[in-house]
Amino acid sequence: MSHAFETLKLRRCEWRCDGQNAKSERAALLRLGFRPEARLRQHMIVRGENRDTLVFSLLDTEWPDTKAALASWLADENFDGDGAAKRSLNDIRLAQNS
Repeated sequence: MSHAFETLKLRRCEWRCDGQNAKSERAALLRLGFRPEARLRQHMIVRGENRDTLVFSLLDTEWPDTKAALASWLADENFDGDGAAKRSLNDIRLAQNS
């Protein structure tokens, strides 16, 4: 996303995922700060079944907060001796918004 927003100067990034992929949806929403935009109903057929596609976006104006949260989460001091994060990215993002 740094490349997209800082080098290419894009105004938005999109994340699209299968409407039944809750894990991907949580990653987009809770962890990275993407916001929901749409559900494309019966967007495509996969293995003979209709598939809804969820669309999320992150705007250039939202990138600085997202970048700061990612930097805090990835900082060496956020990890213990076993390599486990002391604070989750979601917790860091929630603290930013309070």
